Amino acid sequence: MSELYKEMLSHADPTQVAGLSRFFKTGPGQYGEGDKFLGIKVPVTRGVVKSLWRQTSFEDLEECVASEYHEIRLAALLALVEIFSHVKKDEALRKRCVDFYLSHTAYINNWDLVDLSCYPLLGVWLLDKDRTLLYDLARDGKTLWEQRIGIVSTMTFIRHGQLEDTFAIARILLRHPHDLIHKAVGWLLREAGKRDKPSLEDFLRENIQSMPRTTLRYAIERFPEEERAVYLRYRHN
Repeated sequence: MSELYKEMLSHADPTQVAGLSRFFKTGPGQYGEGDKFLGIKVPVTRGVVKSLWRQTSFEDLEECVASEYHEIRLAALLALVEIFSHVKKDEALRKRCVDFYLSHTAYINNWDLVDLSCYPLLGVWLLDKDRTLLYDLARDGKTLWEQRIGIVSTMTFIRHGQLEDTFAIARILLRHPHDLIHKAVGWLLREAGKRDKPSLEDFLRENIQSMPRTTLRYAIERFPEEERAVYLRYRHN
């Protein structure tokens, strides 16, 4: 057993398990059905990863990302991001990190696992590359988690002032049936709107009638109350 796996086990807190299981919807028929928790909060996991990522091999990551425990899978993903982020001059190793990530998406199976890993890794990797991969994930992803990776990875582009892919991938996902995609799309639209409100307003005018109400609410969350009311009335009509 790897040091990362053992160290994570040592931080298990059974008193937190029930609450985390409810929060991440692990009941029958819910999106996280059957997932298991150790009761470890994210700051603790981050601390473990910070202390051990340098000595964590890809074999260790393989063991951890396939764990039955949610927090150990998260630790593997965060360690992968640390490795990727610290080897900026080693393109071969960075590509190995990306390839590992994309070949293990079956284990990236809840919204926090997606959101804490995809844009600091895939988003950064694709900043100077073709981004067809994200469109393919959004359109043809095998799971809603792969589709969520497609949109959330564009956060990095937004932070670099590049908004086109966020709007384009949002259009692909507007009619998605799952609430977790509605929220993700709305969140990324809101972030794009912080950079360029007129472009977000153009997107809303073009797509508001086909946009889930949850997506709209998230997208206009930072608008003044009067403006939000106008958009919500228009969507209702």
